[in-house]
Formats: sequence, C-alpha cells, structure tokens
Amino acid sequence: MTGPAATGATAGADAAAGTGASGTEAAPAWLGAVGLSVVIPAHDDEHRIGATLDALREHLDSRLGTGPGDWELLVVDDGSADATAAVVEAAAADEPRIRLVRSEHRRGRGAALRAGVLACAGERVLLTDAGLRTPPAELDRLQQALGQEGQEGQESRDGRENRSGGEPAAVALGRTGNRLVRALGIPGIPGFRSDTCGFALFDGDRARAAFGASVLDGPAIDAEVLRWVRRQGWPVAEVPVRRTAQPAPRPRRAPGDRRRALAELFRLNAGGLAVAAVFLVLSAYVFHGLWADLDGRYLKDALQDQNQWEWFVGVATDNITHLRNPLFTTAQGMPDGVNLMANATMLGLTVPLIPVTLLFGETVTFALVLTLGMAASAWTWYWLIRRRFVHSRWAAAAGGALAAFAPPMVSHANGHPNFVVLFMIPLIIDRALRLCDGRNHGRNVVRDGVLLGLFATYQIFLGEEPLLIAALGMLVFSLAYLLVDRRRALEAARPLGLGLVIAAGVCVPLLIVPLYWQFFGPQSYHSVLHGDNAGNSPRALVEYAARSLFGDAETAGRLSLNTTEQNAFYGWPLLAFGAAVCVWMWRRTVVRALAITGAVALLLSLGPWVPVPRTDVVLPGPWRLVVKLPLFESVIEGRVAMVCAPVLGVLLALALDRIVRVRTRELRTLGLLGVAAALIPVLPLPLAVRERAPVPAFITSGAWKGYVKDGEALVPVPLPDPGQADALHWQVEADFGFRLAGGYFNGPWGPDRIGIYGATPRHLSNVLRDVRYGAQPPEITPQWREQARQDLEFWKAGAIVLPFQDRDAELRGMISELLGRQPEKVQDVWVWRMGPGRV
Repeated sequence: MTGPAATGATAGADAAAGTGASGTEAAPAWLGAVGLSVVIPAHDDEHRIGATLDALREHLDSRLGTGPGDWELLVVDDGSADATAAVVEAAAADEPRIRLVRSEHRRGRGAALRAGVLACAGERVLLTDAGLRTPPAELDRLQQALGQEGQEGQESRDGRENRSGGEPAAVALGRTGNRLVRALGIPGIPGFRSDTCGFALFDGDRARAAFGASVLDGPAIDAEVLRWVRRQGWPVAEVPVRRTAQPAPRPRRAPGDRRRALAELFRLNAGGLAVAAVFLVLSAYVFHGLWADLDGRYLKDALQDQNQWEWFVGVATDNITHLRNPLFTTAQGMPDGVNLMANATMLGLTVPLIPVTLLFGETVTFALVLTLGMAASAWTWYWLIRRRFVHSRWAAAAGGALAAFAPPMVSHANGHPNFVVLFMIPLIIDRALRLCDGRNHGRNVVRDGVLLGLFATYQIFLGEEPLLIAALGMLVFSLAYLLVDRRRALEAARPLGLGLVIAAGVCVPLLIVPLYWQFFGPQSYHSVLHGDNAGNSPRALVEYAARSLFGDAETAGRLSLNTTEQNAFYGWPLLAFGAAVCVWMWRRTVVRALAITGAVALLLSLGPWVPVPRTDVVLPGPWRLVVKLPLFESVIEGRVAMVCAPVLGVLLALALDRIVRVRTRELRTLGLLGVAAALIPVLPLPLAVRERAPVPAFITSGAWKGYVKDGEALVPVPLPDPGQADALHWQVEADFGFRLAGGYFNGPWGPDRIGIYGATPRHLSNVLRDVRYGAQPPEITPQWREQARQDLEFWKAGAIVLPFQDRDAELRGMISELLGRQPEKVQDVWVWRMGPGRV
C-alpha cells in the first residue's frame, strides 16, 4: 500500500485500535489479507441487526467463500441504548469474521462509518445499512462496476496525465438518494444522482484514504466523502440497484438529526459560501458609489448606457405587465419602434426581476443585476476552476476573481451588464467538457447535451455576443487541444459532436421564434457599423485600464473606443506572469492549450488591420479571416481579448495551487511575490459616479399628459440618440406613459438595413443636435419649414419639449421660426403643442 491511501489507512488503524479520544473500542485487529470488508453502522438496531448479519453471511459464503480471508463483517455500534452490541457479539462468537467496533457514546453515522472503514482490512469495502434496505445480491452489480472503467476522467492536478478511462472505478454507488442532501442542492458527485453511501463499494485503500480525510460525524459525511473522491480525479461508477421489498422497520429518527444534517451540510459548504461572500463584497465595493444614492447618481463612464439599460428593464416590465409582445415596442424610435430581441435587453433577467422593478424601480434592478451578476460570475468561474483544475479553494477563488473582475470586465461594468453577467458561461464550458469525456455512456451524453442546449438557450436571453465570443474561445481551445494531444482530442470528438447535435435539437425549438423575430422581424438589421478602429491597439494589451489601480484614464482613453470598451488592458506584469506560468507548466496539456487560446484571442482582438506603434506601418490582422462571416460582422473585435480573462484566471489558479505546496519557504515566498506583482497593478477601483441630470418637473408632475395623446410621440430637444439619451430616463419616470421620437437602440438604416446606433437620422433631428452643441442656426427657408413639417408628421409628434439647458435660447428661436409660432412655458420647459392641424 503506497501513497495517500496508505497514509489514510495507517492513520485510521491507529485511531481505531483503542478507545482514545473518539471513545470507540475496536475488535481485535485482523492480521491477514481480506478480500471484502462490509461496514455496517448501527444504532439501536437490536430488532434487525441479527437478521441482517445472517443474510449477509449466507450471501458472502456462497459468493466469496468460507475462508478466513475471503470476507469480514464490521458492525459499528454507535452508542446504542439497546442490546445491539450483544446481538453482534453473539454472532461473532459463532463467526470470527464478524467484528464489533463499539462507541460508548453516540457520535453519528459519519463517525461510525469512519471508524469502521479505518478499522477494516479489505481490498474492497462495502458500505451498507443495518436494515439491509438493498439486497446483498446487488453486490454483484457493484463488483462488476468496480472492475470497469470509470465514467469521468481528466488531467490530474499535479501535472501528470490521468488516463482514468483505463483505470478501474474507485467507487461504485448504488443509485439511491439522500433526499435531504439533494433537496438542498449539495452535490456529492457532480453529474451523479446518488449523493449517499447507503450502499456503495469502494476500493479498499481509497476508502480508507477518503474516510480518513473526512471530518463530519453526521449524515453529511456521504457528500463529504464523495466530493473528496471526486476532487482526487478518481473514477466513479453509478449502478442501479433494487430495494428490498419489505425492509426491516427503521428506528425512529431523533428530532435533532435533520438539524444536525443541515448544520453539517452548511459546514461542508462553508468554504464555498465564504468565497461567495468575498465576491459579493468585492462587487459591492466596485459599485458602492452607485448604491450610495440610487436616485441621484449615475455611472460617470457609462456614457448613455445606464439610461439605455434602465429603459430596457422598464420596457420589459411594461410589456409583460400589459400583456404585450416582449420582443418589440414603439415606446421609442417612433413610428418604427424597436426590435427588442435585436438589442441587449437581457430578457433572461429583466423578466424574472419584474417584481423587483415594480417594487423598487428600474435603477435598483440595474444595480442589482450588475452587483449580483458580477459576483455570481466570479463564483461560477471559481466553481469550474476548482472542479476541473486545482485542489486549493483559495487558488480557485483567486482565479475566479480574476476571470470576473479583470480590467475589461470592470470597464464593461460601467453600462454593459450583458458582458458582466456571465455566470452561465462556466456552466456551459463545464457541460461541454463533460461531453468531451470519451468514456461517457450514451445516457449521459443525452443528458449533458440536453442541459447544454438549455444552458445555451438561457444565455441567448442574457447576451448573444458574449456567447458567440465564448464559443469562439472554446473552438480555439479545442483546436489547440487537437494540436497538443491529438489522441485525446479525437476520442472526445464523437461524444462532443453528438452532444452538440442534441443541444442544437433542444435550442432550435425554443429559439426559433425569438431568433426569427430578431433577424427577420420588424426593425431587424443585418450587421452593425462599428467603424474601422474597433480592434485593440497593441499597446492596449500591456497598458492599464482607467479603473485599474495603476491605470491612467488619459492613456486608456486614447487606446480605446470609449470608457466602456477598454477590452484588454491587462498590463504587462500580468501578461508576463501568464507567460511565465505557461513556461513553468508547459508539460501540462491544458496549459499548452490555454496558452495557444490566449495568444490567438489577443491576436484576433487586434482587428483586421494592426497599426504598428510609433510608426505609420499598418499590417493585416487575423480578424480579416472572419470579419465578413455572418454574426461575426457585428462583433466588436476588440472584445475578443476578454477571452483572456478566464484563461489568465485558470493559469493564476494553477500557479497558486503549485506555489502554496512548494516546500522551500524562500521559493514559496518568491512565487507569491510574483503573483502580487502581477495582480496589484490591475486591482479594480470603484466605478466613478456623477450627479444624475434631473428629470423636468413637466414630466414628473404629469403635465405632459395635457399635450401628448395616445398614439402620439413626445419630441424632446434635442432628440435622444447615442450621445444624449436622458429622455429615456424621462420615459421610465413617467411609467412609459408617452412614446418618444428618436432613441438609443440598435436598428436598421437604409435599403440594406445596416445596423446603426439610434433611430434613422432626419433633417430636423440633425439640426437640433448641431445647434445644441454649438453650431449656428441655419437660415430658415420655406424648404426648411417643409422639411420640419414632414419630420414632425413622420414622428407623429404630439408636442415638442425644450428643457431649460445650454443654448436653449438659440434652439427656442429656431424652432419658433420653423413652426411660425411661439412656445408655451410650462414649469421648467418650453412646449410647442403639435398634433393634427398644428404641424
């Protein structure tokens, strides 16, 4: 016996040899080899333990033999108040292979199982119950499963390749369920329905290692042990078993048992809950300026995106509560309206959060989505990293934090919730990795394919572009894995391909109507114009973002489209650290694949044309290969660099997991200093806020109702557009009582239906904007008056509203000259009444 299993077994034997601190007295140690050890925890089971021992003895003699080393039965008496121990001792007197391990005080089922497993000597260990609810004959199925290949395999976390597909299963679980564990959503083995060891067969050495590492004494030990087994990367098999037709009645459960189980389950998951709390605190720190005054503050770097997204929240609420089409509205962009499915409305959250919006308002929902979404994204990245890559909880937490709070994520947090709320992406990746397991059974491929389809469908309603970019990253990773480990990649191809087909079969029926509406419905468009400089400058890869600790807003502003699109800015120390980790761990297949993925993502993010810094040279970039492809033509290519956030997060977790286990103190300290040097410059700062522009009293008092009739539009001056969209907030505050001309959304322009930001410009909207921002009013001619009349009729204007603002005198004079009449002053605005016969 070698390795950790041997260590656990030795420690367990020492602990179980006498009374000691545990108060458990073991039977005389069996010195010879044993083929199978059966461990039975018992408490007040006098009425049924005798029959159970007889049935097991008869079955084991007939199946395994009658020799002294063929099998042994260990009954652990957990402080019984009845004659359970006496019944077992009487049986042991006739059969020396029956042994009693006795505790003077009741400690719990977990303590009993641990004592029995650590005291046994079997090459295999069967766990069952005193009432024999599963017939002994079902052991044959577990024996067969334990000799076969496991269902899960992955690269081992210490850097060695773990080909668990050819390794016998370490545990065979009878498919029975602990209702309490499953109801609480506490996973024992992710992907398996059995969360209990009520009838389970273990490899002996690994059973002793697993139970030796356990700490819980109550019923939650099942989840603890199975989770520990899973984290070692040991294969697990799940086997359907029959129940006994009429099992012996169970003893009455003590009132505190369920409370104890709940407490232990909380303790078992306390580490994960602590990580979640840390992420929530970090997210609240990032957004605390907004939370300090939700009514009066606005994210300073959000441009008009906060106005837009709060409007998305409000219009979804208004459509659903009035039983209107949630995929379309004419609330802005009159008279054409807005295709909501073709905009980042995030119906997957705005619809479920309707009660929050109705109770507390759109700004609260906006702040909640950002704060909880960022924390949840960090937690699911942490969950994926810990499940797939590392032992250390806090190494995984550091990786999850970097993946969710990296500089580009914090930049998008200014007003792009669809690029912040990414908690489904790690779940999609995990489900795809499950499909890549070449040893997966057909039933699991179907299950994982269906779940992958459901996850992808939900992500469509959270954000399509993030899903597309994530899919591109996963495709690059798959090709990289094919390059570095061709055999394993080809093994994964068939189950992955089948699972993707199943996922598509799930997605298509669920999405056919929404996607048809998005691409072919009213106000649909074909691609979005982003300009020729949407890629990242090479310098942007190594500089710091505006809201990073070492960031400089002026430098970041010159190297990005705007404050919400600082899509790289990882800083040279973090990129250098990632490169160093790749060199250090290059032998690991996953590290090589991640290195290739990150490098390709950075190159693609440079765009179709790459300017060489400090020169006039412009080189063709790899994005030219995909820029004309459907869907990709609408992607802002600089955002592809966001793929590097989880790549760097995984590399960070792998490095920390290795560093904390380095035995030499000096080397461990040097490694941690390297991590600190990479991370400190990019630590996030709280998002900057400013005072929010007040809503005119004309709107808040409801005075607008006397000017704008149903079916008419209110025309603010200037009209809302991507540069100024405060009027969207007016509409939210008025509970969508009026419609707006103009707007800030994605919609079609021209006969080719090219996507643009905002409503199609018209002559009047252009001149109002130009004069507001400094241009001189044009000479008003009959042609100008006729054009104004046509534009106002097109918008179905009910009233033109000019709030008090800079250059309002110039605007008022121009509009009055265009219309041939003066406005009314109503509270804090100037109003020109329009409508039929007045245009």
